[in-house]
Amino acid sequence: MNELKLTLDTVNPAHFWGPNNENYEMIKGAFAKLKIVARGSGVTVLGDEQELKSFEEKFNELVAHMEKYSALNGNDVESILGAKATGVEKKVTGEAGAGGGEVIVFGTNGLLVKARTANQRKMVTSIGKNDILFAIGPAGTGKTYTAVALAVRALKNKEIKRIILTRPAVEAGENLGFLPGDLKEKIDPYLRPLYDALDDMIPAEKLKFYIENRTIEIAPLAFMRGRTLDNCFVILDEAQNATDMQLKMFLTRMGPTAKFIVTGDVTQIDLPKKQMSGLHNGLRILEGIKGIDIIYLSGEDVVRHKLVKDILKAYGDIQ
Repeated sequence: MNELKLTLDTVNPAHFWGPNNENYEMIKGAFAKLKIVARGSGVTVLGDEQELKSFEEKFNELVAHMEKYSALNGNDVESILGAKATGVEKKVTGEAGAGGGEVIVFGTNGLLVKARTANQRKMVTSIGKNDILFAIGPAGTGKTYTAVALAVRALKNKEIKRIILTRPAVEAGENLGFLPGDLKEKIDPYLRPLYDALDDMIPAEKLKFYIENRTIEIAPLAFMRGRTLDNCFVILDEAQNATDMQLKMFLTRMGPTAKFIVTGDVTQIDLPKKQMSGLHNGLRILEGIKGIDIIYLSGEDVVRHKLVKDILKAYGDIQ
């Protein structure tokens, strides 16, 4: 049996192994054939030479990540271990987690934002080839989160000058009544999911600066009328709550150098009963147009808590 000795001289061992040794347990699970003993800053590993070589490589990647970002969470460990993490119990859930595929954008606190499923990876590929992308799927499939990540990546790569995020200001089955405050305070609750995604990807001070100088604009769909949106990345979220005329109005705002992503869930329409969603008709008449792609996400793409998939099945939204 071969032995490998490593040290954690450049990082805090307690932070490296994680709260309650969660990172340590994930690493042990990924290298089940090895005996891993950690004491203080020292790490002793026993096992097959080839496995030890693989372990040392991944270990150094984990250390390098923590040196760079001063943080190492379960998502980071899972991402760096890659195929080695297959079958290991995932202790961190949620859309912000990491999975297979290349990093879309490096988020805050060392977060690696990746396309975690096959259809999310299709979104990444498609937006490079098409100028309009429809991402349609049930709750929890990461369609909005992936779309925002693609927009942030384009901004960071200087491919566009602005990001515009919009959604219809429609109440989800509740009558919220009069909302106090100025216009921004009135509409912010409707746009909170977009802010949440941005918080994961852009440091707070920089995000505040971007919003103040309108590099990033978040506004209700109604505010798009009459505008030409060019040299920007535009996302229409919750498009199932747009009427036929609103969706047409939005799509025809497109300037020569813009990218549009439209996300929606046709199983959760919050429009008044007498008002038809424009998304169904839009998908039907736009299918097949060159430069427009439609990707349907399914239950296999759900990346929230494992119960979300069971809930969607119970309600009949997925098979």
